[in-house]
Amino acid sequence: MSPAGPAWPRLRVLQTLWALLVVLLAPWRLWAIKNTQECTWQVVLNNFETVGKKDASDRFVDQEPLYTVDKVFSQLVDAPIDPDELFNLIPRYFVNVPSRPLWYTVDQAPVFILGGIPEEKAILLTDTNFKDFFLVELSIDSCWVGSFYCPQTSFTATIYDAIATESTLFIRQNQLIYYFTGTYTTLHESNRGSGRWVRVLANECIKKLCPVHFHSNGSEYVMALTTGKHEGYVHFGTITDGRVSFELLPRQRSVCNGILVVNCSITWAVFIAGDYNLLLLVEIEDPSTRKYFQVVSYDLVSDYLVVLYTIPEFIPDARGLEFLMVLGTESYTNFPMVPKGMSYNPYNNLLFIWGNFLLQSYNSKNFIYLADFPKELSIKYLVNSFYGDTAIVTETEEIWYLLEGSYQVYKLFPSKGWEVHVSLQVMQQSSLYAPNETMVTLFYEDHRLYQLVYLIDNQQGRLVKRLVPVEQLLMYQQISNDYLLERQGSHLTLSFTNFCPFTVMRLRDLPNPQIYTRQERYRAQPPRVLEPGGFHSDNSLAVYQGLVYYLLWLHSKYDKPYADPVHDPTWRWWKNKKQDQDYYFYLASNWRSAGSVHVDMASYEKIYDLKAENELPERIFLDKGTSYRFSVFLTAREPEPLHGPSFQLQSKVGLAVVLADPECIEAVVKEKVLVNRNSVLFWVTLSDKRFCFDQGISGHHLMKTSMLLKVVGSSGHCFQNTNQGPRMQGNLMVPVLIGCPPGKRLAFDITYTLEYNRLQNKHYFDCVHVDPEMPCFLFRDIFYPFFLIQDLVTGDSGSFQGSYVLKVVGGGPTLDTIKEYSEEDIYRFNSPLDKTGSLIWTTRNTTTTEDSAFNILSHNSLGIEWLCMENSPCHDTIPHSIFASEFFFKVLVSNRGVDKSTYCDYQLTFQLRIHGLPLSARRAFLILMVSASLFVGLVILYVISCLLSPYVVKVCNVLCWKINNIIAWESYIYSVASDTGAFSNTSGIKSGESSGGISRVVSKVAGENRTDTKETLRKKPIS
Repeated sequence: MSPAGPAWPRLRVLQTLWALLVVLLAPWRLWAIKNTQECTWQVVLNNFETVGKKDASDRFVDQEPLYTVDKVFSQLVDAPIDPDELFNLIPRYFVNVPSRPLWYTVDQAPVFILGGIPEEKAILLTDTNFKDFFLVELSIDSCWVGSFYCPQTSFTATIYDAIATESTLFIRQNQLIYYFTGTYTTLHESNRGSGRWVRVLANECIKKLCPVHFHSNGSEYVMALTTGKHEGYVHFGTITDGRVSFELLPRQRSVCNGILVVNCSITWAVFIAGDYNLLLLVEIEDPSTRKYFQVVSYDLVSDYLVVLYTIPEFIPDARGLEFLMVLGTESYTNFPMVPKGMSYNPYNNLLFIWGNFLLQSYNSKNFIYLADFPKELSIKYLVNSFYGDTAIVTETEEIWYLLEGSYQVYKLFPSKGWEVHVSLQVMQQSSLYAPNETMVTLFYEDHRLYQLVYLIDNQQGRLVKRLVPVEQLLMYQQISNDYLLERQGSHLTLSFTNFCPFTVMRLRDLPNPQIYTRQERYRAQPPRVLEPGGFHSDNSLAVYQGLVYYLLWLHSKYDKPYADPVHDPTWRWWKNKKQDQDYYFYLASNWRSAGSVHVDMASYEKIYDLKAENELPERIFLDKGTSYRFSVFLTAREPEPLHGPSFQLQSKVGLAVVLADPECIEAVVKEKVLVNRNSVLFWVTLSDKRFCFDQGISGHHLMKTSMLLKVVGSSGHCFQNTNQGPRMQGNLMVPVLIGCPPGKRLAFDITYTLEYNRLQNKHYFDCVHVDPEMPCFLFRDIFYPFFLIQDLVTGDSGSFQGSYVLKVVGGGPTLDTIKEYSEEDIYRFNSPLDKTGSLIWTTRNTTTTEDSAFNILSHNSLGIEWLCMENSPCHDTIPHSIFASEFFFKVLVSNRGVDKSTYCDYQLTFQLRIHGLPLSARRAFLILMVSASLFVGLVILYVISCLLSPYVVKVCNVLCWKINNIIAWESYIYSVASDTGAFSNTSGIKSGESSGGISRVVSKVAGENRTDTKETLRKKPIS
């Protein structure tokens, strides 16, 4: 589909179309986490629902009615889904069914899938976080490879494990793994046949799938734990651009052999992408002693195994403490520790080991036992928000809550707070609660905890998504547990104790967020409708969608090597129409605009000055040596006596900043006490230490870490009422990403380059055939290149002040004949160490790389001198016309390894047009000789022609006379013959005599003519 442009006279054709809904699938998303790779625009036709409405949005593939979606997902099933059958089947599935975890690649997966439906080859699929969903029956073969090496006693059709990634889906049934082929884009194309599920690791016995929640290094990952013949191994799956591959790890020997045990089994696996390391929870069976568990680390690079931690056999005795550091010297209970899984947060390096206990560690070696979780329960799975919150689901479907950075574990369901909350919801006649409920799954969305619950009300079953109000539940529990009844006179007075150490907490002096969040924003207001009613129609909405599409198309096309004079993607849209802006406004004011809509040019622009909203950004990107600074204002709670033996005076508040990687980032906190206001102002500065990250491409391979801002004593006690309900205060975790921030690029500053080259060389000669997008540079002039660092998020654009290496990596006499050079050729053409006479260019700068292989340039370099030596590709370029020859160089500019001022590995490839290339000496001498020979030949020919011209003229005259004489003679004979024939016809009696007479007359005349001719020649003088 071609991009929509402002061709408004054709709008009548668009009246029959639906809107174009444009969605950026790999963009930043955050594209930095998201890596991505390059962005792709996907366009689908969609109904008009909420587009153009205030505070409303439409989403990708938001198609109604239901049959439209059935066409999309029918490729996944054996037969199309009947809308009536869909909701009739759900009650049979979800009554009293155990909940199951929802696994997906965070910030990447466009859909979620959920298995666990008993004895059914079906999954729940949603692309709206279960705002709506579809029941999809899977067309898989369901073969069972059970044998003597696959220990499984029964067969089931249930889909146990289901994982959604950005480009594919994984499921496990029995010991078999299937993944979905193709990409989600092809789901919308009925002729591509993408609805196939492919079995992978067909000869393996897979007992469990383990998810990897974050992508890294341009790929996504999944792990399959084996049993049977490959017990003690992990199948490590890598998904890159939709291609799935598995590798059996460890490579050399099994985990059991690596840790020197006879029998072992891997219970869980966690992949730490930053260290390229696997953490394995290993169960070891020792016949002579007992069964125990160890945490084993496996390095994927060195293929090295090491035991990090041996889990105690029994649960420690905390003796009333909230937590206990497990050192091996503490006393233990009689309850055995039964580990079941692990969970890892890459932002704060927090590792949980869970079972009928909960252990946490920040270095995978020293663990803390959280005693608030009862040892009588067993954890089924953890749900991590990766922003400091963790929800716990037990085997009995209880829900517990842990605020990371603290040691208190709170019971949310069932609890007194839950009872109060449900009672209030029933009083408000909420449709999200019913007497008979079954929790299907628990998950986080936008930092808030949600349940997918199956409700049965009046014998009607339905699946609903509802919020778990964590803050309200904690408030209700706090009120119900901490209150006091005091008698005042004849009646009792109810009073509550507030354990929050402050009354006011505000964030101040926050910088503009875009430079740290790296989110690009555009303003695109709907066009003005020039109709009496003023309401939007399909026509105006189609125009609006076309404008939005064109705006995003400009956004995607803006990443080009030559920088525009104005650093803004929308500049090219209006640069030729700004002078007519008043005219278009005049037409709109008189209701004469084309298509009855008016597009205001100022309504479509990029936003660079977004202001902070008194809250920390969702995430912070730090380049080399950069910092983030803000302040925290706290008003202390007035001192009040607390009843009982714990009487104390609370008059101070303390602020703690916890860093996940203090060796990479640092925090400086300065305190200012405001006595007259009973407040404290803290200035916090978070900075990068400049040595924990190598150079990387913009938005790729970033190091994950975090900052935790914590008011001492506030965890679980401080809440703030907002228009969206209560919000927890005093505990703020912000992910920090160290590396080259997304949205920064290197561009060729053609405007300043032309200006500076003209100034230094005292002239500028462009090519005969001018190309505004690619100006020419003269070969004999010194070339001074300049580059810009452009920030696509903030709009900043400044001269690149760092060092860089310039290489010619391709070239050709025309754009169509440009070819890439090999690594060997690149070295010969660009290295000052070349001895083969192949250099294309040189410079008077003496700074080189460490191996002296290439020159290092900067913005104040002495310029480039073009050489095109004998063995270079640009040597002896033959011109294709009377004008001087041209050559197109493909130039690579990179600062990798030579620029210490940034983490960004800037790489720019652009084409440079050089004209006026000289010919080789041999070819020039040959042309000179040929030209001289031709000139001498022409001179000799001219002299000869001058000397011989009289004789030539005489000969020509004789030839001309002879030719004329012959022509005259033949004409005379022809006329005499004609007269003789006429005379013979009139007198036939004396024919013989007449003939003889005529012959004599003719002979006589001829003789006389010859005599006259000779006499004429004698008398004619010789000139």
